Amino acid sequence: MASNGKETPKRKGQEDKKGGDTSKTGEECWEGIVDSGGVRTSDGHTCIHCLSIIGQIEGHFVLPDNQKSTKYEHMIPQLVSLEESEEVEGVLIILHTMGGDVEAGLAMAEMIASMSKPTVSLVLGGGHSIGVPLAVAARRSFIVPSATMTIHPVRISGTVLGVPQTFRYFTDMQQRIVRFIVDHSNISEEKLTELLLRPDELATDVGSIVEGDEAVRIGLIDEVGGLDAALGALRGMIQSENKK
Repeated sequence: MASNGKETPKRKGQEDKKGGDTSKTGEECWEGIVDSGGVRTSDGHTCIHCLSIIGQIEGHFVLPDNQKSTKYEHMIPQLVSLEESEEVEGVLIILHTMGGDVEAGLAMAEMIASMSKPTVSLVLGGGHSIGVPLAVAARRSFIVPSATMTIHPVRISGTVLGVPQTFRYFTDMQQRIVRFIVDHSNISEEKLTELLLRPDELATDVGSIVEGDEAVRIGLIDEVGGLDAALGALRGMIQSENKK
């Protein structure tokens, strides 16, 4: 067919020469955010999926409707899908969480840490309690200067039996969290334990609150930076992987 000199419009799902999908509309991106708490984006060279971990990490009990939460039964299948996706080259995890269920949070952290694709985390606002393992689970972690991270021992609500086995359970669970954080960051076990058991900083609790610069100084987080720095690091990791 002869050309009429006009550019043929791209069909939905058609990629440009650089490999980026140019068909995504603002409405489609918004629907993705509403449905999954994430969005997929491409600069024409790399395809990145952004996941958000916000509010409280929901465990085996459903939280009230008026409370923002991240559900592990949604997040874990998403991580599996991203790992298997041929399109997605890297994952950016945005954290603004108060913590929540320990086992659910640790399960998600283990999933992130075991991904073969490049991962970068960015702590905004807060990455508290079980949010700490989630932040350090990525290959590289960032925190904005104004963000804070609360480090404190595990606790439980409801009926507690006053027997030695209960204390042993708490001790073992705390040790698993400490071991995960130490293995996936540059903080020493001695420093982390000191922060966990600090008695004079929190008014009604034991533990510590660290801000962005301090989190980097003690080796908990890799670098102080925002969205541009996190995306730049992730794209650099993707490019390095593609050269192999």
